[in-house]
Amino acid sequence: MAFLRFRRYRVYIFAAVFFLFLVFRLSSNSQLNAHHTTIYKGYSAPPDGESSAGRGSSSSSSHDSASGNFGAGTPAQDAPPSLGSPDVSAPKVPAEKEPEKVAASAPQSMHIPQLHTSLEIKGSYGLPTGPRSQKPTAPQQTDAAASAPKEDGAFDSNRVHQVDPPATHQETAVPVVADATAKARPILSTSVIHWMKMAEHFPIPEESLILLPTGSPMPIPKIQHKFAAEPDATREIRESRLASVRGEMQHAWSGYRTYAWTHDELAPVSKGFRDPFCGWAASLVDALDTLWIMGMHDEFDEAYEAVKDIDFTTTPFRSEIPVFETIIRYLGGLIAAYDVSGGEKGKYPALLSKAVELAEILMGVFDTPNRMPILYYHWKPAFYSQPKTASSSVSVAELGSMSMEFTRLAQLTGHSKYYDAIARITDAFEDWQNRVNGTAIAGIFPEHVDASGCNRTAAAIQEAENASKLAKAQVAAANDIETEPVGYKPSQPNSDPMVAQDKVAIAKTMPPDLEFRVNSATKPGEPATGEFRKVDDVASASVGKRDVGDAVSKGAAPNDATARVAVAPDEGKTPPGSKIMAGSDVQHANKPVSAPIAANGKVAKFDCIPQNLTAGGYGMQTYSMGGSQDSTYEYFPKQYILLGGLVPKYQAMHEKVVDAVKKYLLYRPLIKDDRDILFSAKVSSRDGTDKDMTYNYEITHLTCFLGGMFAMGGRIFNRPEDVKIGGKLADGCAWAYEAMPMGIMPEGSIITPCANMTNCSWNQSTWYEKLDPNIAWRTKQMLDYEERMKTWAKESDEIKELQRARAEELERERQATLEEALANEPSSPADAVGLAPGPETPVGTANIGKRAVGGADKTPVTAADAVAINEKEKVLQGDLDLNADAAAVPKAAAPAKKPLPELVIPPMPVRPETHEEFVQNRIERDNLVPGFISMNDRRYILRPEAIESVWYMYRITGDSSWQEKGWRMFQAVIHATRTEYGHSAIADVLRDPKDEPVQVDNMESFWFAETLKYFYLLFTTPDVISLDDYVLNTEAHPFKRPT
Repeated sequence: MAFLRFRRYRVYIFAAVFFLFLVFRLSSNSQLNAHHTTIYKGYSAPPDGESSAGRGSSSSSSHDSASGNFGAGTPAQDAPPSLGSPDVSAPKVPAEKEPEKVAASAPQSMHIPQLHTSLEIKGSYGLPTGPRSQKPTAPQQTDAAASAPKEDGAFDSNRVHQVDPPATHQETAVPVVADATAKARPILSTSVIHWMKMAEHFPIPEESLILLPTGSPMPIPKIQHKFAAEPDATREIRESRLASVRGEMQHAWSGYRTYAWTHDELAPVSKGFRDPFCGWAASLVDALDTLWIMGMHDEFDEAYEAVKDIDFTTTPFRSEIPVFETIIRYLGGLIAAYDVSGGEKGKYPALLSKAVELAEILMGVFDTPNRMPILYYHWKPAFYSQPKTASSSVSVAELGSMSMEFTRLAQLTGHSKYYDAIARITDAFEDWQNRVNGTAIAGIFPEHVDASGCNRTAAAIQEAENASKLAKAQVAAANDIETEPVGYKPSQPNSDPMVAQDKVAIAKTMPPDLEFRVNSATKPGEPATGEFRKVDDVASASVGKRDVGDAVSKGAAPNDATARVAVAPDEGKTPPGSKIMAGSDVQHANKPVSAPIAANGKVAKFDCIPQNLTAGGYGMQTYSMGGSQDSTYEYFPKQYILLGGLVPKYQAMHEKVVDAVKKYLLYRPLIKDDRDILFSAKVSSRDGTDKDMTYNYEITHLTCFLGGMFAMGGRIFNRPEDVKIGGKLADGCAWAYEAMPMGIMPEGSIITPCANMTNCSWNQSTWYEKLDPNIAWRTKQMLDYEERMKTWAKESDEIKELQRARAEELERERQATLEEALANEPSSPADAVGLAPGPETPVGTANIGKRAVGGADKTPVTAADAVAINEKEKVLQGDLDLNADAAAVPKAAAPAKKPLPELVIPPMPVRPETHEEFVQNRIERDNLVPGFISMNDRRYILRPEAIESVWYMYRITGDSSWQEKGWRMFQAVIHATRTEYGHSAIADVLRDPKDEPVQVDNMESFWFAETLKYFYLLFTTPDVISLDDYVLNTEAHPFKRPT
């Protein structure tokens, strides 16, 4: 019995033992819970006062810190931003231990082998992998690719893939981390893909490269004003403001260093981070030259060590590189930091080597048939190895804003291939600008450009013509009764439900003069039907020549049923009786296709008719100086300066741009004061010319760079009028700051323009007309309302009179019915049975007992009488209640006659808004500032363009009023954007300044690179980054001018 009992419970016993074993093993390995991995080697912020060269923590150090075995005297450092739990109790983590100390302090219950993790290589992952090739170092320097074109100089366009930009901007794959001390989740991947250097598909021979201009620079007029010595009081104010700007930079940098170290951006509200630009520490690289300029050299040294660890050959965050943003932020930032820190005489050579490493990767974007760049670069070898063409719809700014960075890199390295890459783009723009009727507005370019180099329209026309020839040949063959279309197969919707093999089998079993005919279903879902028919009937039936089963060749026997079955011809063969000339298109159409196969396995169709740059996209062509166009025009005069005036085409291109802007785009806004300010509009051409254009009088923050461009170009090209226009444009953006409730300009808005540029006084009626362009329609609506009110009042009075009359009539009917009911009631039981009055009752008084004076001696109403009276009253109530629901009236109380129709007063007409009321409501609803028509984008995202032009105007004119305007802008911006850990973009600049601003938890890298830098340069001495010594790219990175 005991044995049987043991067998019965042995399963439970084994399960319990196994569970206890698991618990024991789990308790022994509990330290694994503290083992974490991170994505990048540089996630942890380096300790204060130490170089970050050895700051990367390891798995063992993480393990020890979690176990509490810090060791005596081990300094703590800031916790790394990570992706895990929300534990905020420990803002510090220990510094990295030596491996021997880690082994000594580890628990002895179990030996854990040391695994290679992501802490060793930035971008790799935490699981062990098999052997793999060594991580690529800086690519080898070559001026021309190894591969060569075909012998005839042509390229195989059948292997080329067009690359279009993504439909939407791809945000980082890593979510915003709300807690910097949270533990990182391991990324479960076993391999890391790196970019690799490959031979070009469309190389430029070295002897064909456009060489970098050399020689002594041409004399260029001085740009900066010659400043005099400033009074002591003025210097004290300026230095106080300068210290305030520097303090805000330190505040923002501290937040980034603590919570987003080596990530692209800090989330300044949630203490998290973002990586929208491949995770290569965009804010860190963008801020390098700003740190140096502000004298924050310790922070610069620390960031320099972090730059060494950036691996530009891989990113886990994006499958494509945003080329424009990468060039202006990363490449420009590295080159400028190298220049301002001393160049080749400085102590930071890795800045240039990392710039070269990145540039070698980016050179692949120019490997296209026409050398126009791919602006969203799929860097992985599987895609990069395939030939490509540029997109047929790119923005002007992205295409034309690479010249300064690659030119300066060519100057520093001596490699002309970098200059060649961008010089070909400039040549393409110059050709377009000089083309007769090249654009609707001569001198500037539409927002979207076709850079593919292929005329798709012409190719489509050519393809249609070729197809037309083939179609004509097929029609000719079809018209020949002896000829059957080559390779004809029945279309599925109208095909015979029977397959050819079935017809052959049936034909062999039936008499020769009969044929089994299958008729398709007449309605969807119904079965097909069949019938035997004589061959003569079939032949005489009115069927088409292409009907399945009836295509009879003239040479076939009429009684051969098998021959009458339409069987698809074998590939490469001609059906009997066909008359096809050798070498004809129809004959070739029957041969197997041997077209080239693309990377996706499909037949490649890239027949290309070459063309130069032209308008891309569809619909109207749009022209402006705002987003998607701005920096290309900005680079024309700056490139002239950077090349020392040795390439005169940049001056000619700039002058054509400013002439077009002055003629077509500039306007004066309608404002309450007499301030003479200017803005640049957006213009759209309907027909591709300047004859049919529509204007959008926008004010955008991105357009505010234009004042600085006009003023600087006016100085170097001796155009004084342009300097004045630049001042009006810059002052317009300063006014836009002052006009808003929070003192900050919004991203985008629309304003009322002046009819006259020289004489423009405030006119409220004009503003109201722009706010409500439908004045005539609204006036007509009000007149119609007044007429409808009169009609309604008349109808209402008539209905009320009818209702009163009907009520009186119903009341009379009710009284008459009631009296009739009472008159017909018996006054006593004797009357009810027809008895005569007794002898004791006087004649004439038998029926008045109930109505005795004073109500005395009333005869009680019988139950039957009460029921009858009650029913009568219900009928009367139903007649009187005109609004009662007919369904709610009991059937017993339904009136005998047809009910009268209801008399309802119609609703009163709704009063429309007058023109004045509409405008006032819109102003209050949208919180509009006088003169503004709409606020398209109420945000402020820490943009620099306004203070950029203010700084240029101060340095060019020496007028201290620009410093005052800039200081008011700075105070307003800091008041609205400052957070505990940095500065955040805000959602609405039209809010009451007394209210808390709506901060959107975003701090882009240009806050370090541009906005704070321009504020600082406005209040520092004029010799710091002098415009006669440096030229700044569109991200405010200063490049050393040639001497």
